[in-house]
Parts: sequence; structure tokens; C-alpha cells
Amino acid sequence: MMAGQLDYDPSNILVVRNLKKYFPIKGGMMNRVIGQVKAVDGVTFHLKRGTTMGLVGESGCGKTTTGRTILRLAGEKTEGDVLFNGREVYDLTKAELRAARTKMQIIFQDPFSSLSPRLPVGEIIGEAVREHNLIPQAEYEDYLDKVMDECGLQPFHKTRYPHEFSGGQRQRICIARALALNPQFVVCDEPVSALDVSIQAQIINLLKKLQEQRSLSYLFISHDLSVVEHISDSVGVMYLGSLVEYGDKKDIFAHPLHPYTQALFSAIPMPDPNARMNRIVLEGSIPSPANPPTGCKFHTRCKYCTEKCKTEPPVQKEVEKGHFVVCHLYD
Repeated sequence: MMAGQLDYDPSNILVVRNLKKYFPIKGGMMNRVIGQVKAVDGVTFHLKRGTTMGLVGESGCGKTTTGRTILRLAGEKTEGDVLFNGREVYDLTKAELRAARTKMQIIFQDPFSSLSPRLPVGEIIGEAVREHNLIPQAEYEDYLDKVMDECGLQPFHKTRYPHEFSGGQRQRICIARALALNPQFVVCDEPVSALDVSIQAQIINLLKKLQEQRSLSYLFISHDLSVVEHISDSVGVMYLGSLVEYGDKKDIFAHPLHPYTQALFSAIPMPDPNARMNRIVLEGSIPSPANPPTGCKFHTRCKYCTEKCKTEPPVQKEVEKGHFVVCHLYD
């Protein structure tokens, strides 16, 4: 099922349709709104239960804002639909949203700044569990030990503080905090970008193991394409707030359709030093999301640009089964 259809498919845990999130630009004597930053501009995709969707793109393209908007962590959406288990997230009452918070969690990019330095690890992981009354008080300590053990932490770590841990251990604490609420869907916001390569592999393998054990669904935000290829089932490519290509991981990596995706993938380092790289170098700089180009947003950097690209915005088309692209080349 394509995410633009009105019928709800229960095999999808998340459906996002034409999601937009604009931030106002204020200025002048009266501090009035004089423009808008189009951080997320018409994003459409769906996520199957128990699978991982990788969201990739250059820095500043709107990946993190997309994840936060889905979870209602970035204020009100500007436009579009976010369906979680068939229900519009932005139509939930305060009580319903509080209950849904346990089912939707996020792992932040920087484990150190996302952990309170004043709380011991046991309190950080268990605070929300106690707040939502998920576990009887008599079982609380045993439950914390079980969650920490699943994430590679020891029971004696409960009394220690975040500054006493390494970067990889702190990210394990963040993962344990998210999983303690027994969620169904987790936004992983560049969870390994602040870690060295050997620790990255441990955290990625931990996330995959926990997904198998708990039937979790991930939205994995990253700019590291090799990590995305390893962990993802489907991939979405973002450029300047818009999803330009979306489909199964194997299709995207074997046959990228959009010129931006082709350029992005051509920059993946090759393990063979003698291998010949056909690097596609994009001309110019990324336009501002406060003043995006008319027509196709990518036309200012695209070697296939036509007059139609400069004036008419392309729409999402299914070029191959389950493989969607936003480009006039495939009209």
C-alpha cells in the first residue's frame, strides 16, 4: 500500500502522508512573520511492522525534524497526516498522547547531552517506568536489571552517574531508557554518529538483536550510508526537506533513480584501494530551506535539469514496484 492511499493497512505501524513542518522567520519593528523555514516539506512514506527504514541525506536536509515531528516533539505540524497504528497522532487527547508516549520512543544523537548529569543511571532508565506505572513496585528493581542486562549493562551501574561511563556505554543507557517503556516504534536519531567505528558496530548489532527479540520498528536517521545499508529494510532519501526517493533497500542501493541519490551513493568509500570510483560531484551549494528554488528543489545542482524542472514541482511516482521517486526524468 502506498502511504498516499486513504485505506489503513494494519501491516503498517506508521503512515506519513504529505507531512510538512515550517518554522516562522520573524523580523522588523513589529517582530512579524516575514518568512518560513520549510524544514519538512511534503514527506510521504510508510513503515512496516518489525522493520527498519533508513532516512538519509546531507546535514540540514530535515531528517531529525521529520523524526521529531512524527513523535510530536517539534510543536504542531504545519500540514499532513501521521498515523501510528492507524490513529492520527496529532488528534490524540492529552491523556491518549501520554499513553502513546510509551509506544513511541526516541534515541538521541548525543548520549551525553541527552542524559541528566544529576541522576544516577537507575533513575534515568526507570523514571518513566515509574511515572507510567508500567511495573508493580515489588517488581521494579528486577525489571530494571532485566532491561539493563538486555542492553549490555550491569546491575551495579544503577548507582553510577553518566559522566562515569564511556560514549558507547552512555548510548546503551539511552537505548535502555527507551526500551524500558516496552515501545513498538523507536526513532533512532543518528545513534552511532558520535561513537568510534568499533563501538558503532556493537551498538548496531545490539539494536538489531533487540529488534528481533521485541519485534521493534525503527526509523533510523543517519548520514552514514554503510550503516543504513547494514541495518535497514527500506530507505528514504531526503533533500531540502523533501523525500526524493523511497523504496526497498536492495532496490535503492542496486538501482538508485534520482540524480541526487546517485550522487550521494557515488560517495560511499570503497574497501578496495584499487577500485575505480565513479564519483559524481554536485555543483553549487545547498539552497536555503527558507527560500527553496521553484519547481524541483534539486534543479540548481542537477546536470539533467530542463525548463520543466525549473518551474514545475515533480510528484512522487512508483517507477518500479515499491520504488518511488520524485523526478521529472520518470514522467
